[in-house]
Amino acid sequence: QVQVVESGGGLVQPGGSLRLSCAASRTIFVVTNAHWFRQAPGKQRELVASTTNSGGATNYGDSVKGRFTISRDNAKNTVYLQMNGLRPEDTAVYSCNVILSSNRSYWGQGTQVTVSA
Repeated sequence: QVQVVESGGGLVQPGGSLRLSCAASRTIFVVTNAHWFRQAPGKQRELVASTTNSGGATNYGDSVKGRFTISRDNAKNTVYLQMNGLRPEDTAVYSCNVILSSNRSYWGQGTQVTVSA
C-alpha cells in the first residue's frame, strides 16, 4: 500500500526556517504533481505551493511567495518545502498531496509547524 509521509515540522522562532519533506514509498509509480496545503485552527485549508508537470512548473500562495520554495528529488520520490522567514501566521498543520504516475492521489498525515517566540 502506498505510503506518503511528511516530516520536518516543529517549533521555530519568528524569522526562522524549516524544511518539510513528503516522501511517497511502497509504490512503483513516481510523483508527477504535488501540493503542500496548510490548515490553521478555525481557518480553511490553504494551498501553499505546488509542483506540476513532473517538476516543470511551480506555484505559490500569495502569503508565502518569496519565502517558501517547493522542490523535489525524483530519485527519492520526495517533495520538499523550504520555509524561510517564518511568521506566527504560518502556524498550521502542513499536509502534502501527491499525484502519482498512476493518476491516483494520496495524502500524508500532516505535520505541525508552530512559529512562536
